Amino acid sequence: MFQFKQFSVQQDRCAMKVGTDAVLLGAWCPIENNPISILDIGAGTGILALMLAQRSNAEQIDALEIDEEAYEQCVENFENSPWSDRLFCFHAGLDEFIDEPEDEYDLIISNPPFYTENYKTENSQRDLARFQDALPFDELIEAADLLLSENGIFAVILPFKEEQRFIDLCAEFELFPVKITRVRGNSSTPIVRSLLAFKRYELSTLEADEVIIETARHQYTNDYIDLTKDFYLKM
Repeated sequence: MFQFKQFSVQQDRCAMKVGTDAVLLGAWCPIENNPISILDIGAGTGILALMLAQRSNAEQIDALEIDEEAYEQCVENFENSPWSDRLFCFHAGLDEFIDEPEDEYDLIISNPPFYTENYKTENSQRDLARFQDALPFDELIEAADLLLSENGIFAVILPFKEEQRFIDLCAEFELFPVKITRVRGNSSTPIVRSLLAFKRYELSTLEADEVIIETARHQYTNDYIDLTKDFYLKM
């Protein structure tokens, strides 16, 4: 179990455990549009939906998870949280979910799988959670375009090397970046992740910023502490 300040996450049945990527995205994701409805695509443990339940007053927070074990664990984590009345998980693939869309969402968030074909393992559950062919970027973006409200925000975390390709794909659906933050493990290491938020309009200028996680092993920067202190017990 992973214990946060206001909720806990059981993760023994999920291929993808609670990690820095999810915590970064859940803490960083812009919510200045005061979302009423939120969708987490590829929920896993449900951590992103739980973080956004803590951060926002959204009345409807839906999550989508295709893997049965992860889906059941996500439901359990939602039920055991302080916000169980606002959280709901669907056991379905994205293609099924968008087949008959009933709702628009003010915020769509995803920590999508992003390892490619040549890294497959013998663990099919982990592969499903971790590999891009389970949720191709173009399908994710097409769904976001279909389900996002007029003033909605679409937020993801990706490997930095995928940043430009993802931005270009989003532009094909007239979704444009409004916030970009790049992540380094420490000041001397390369950029490893990109946090990206999109809207339906294009900014005339957009400055990307950076967050560095550590100064030394387990010595966290002030920026990272400020970002995550509402969640991590020891921040």
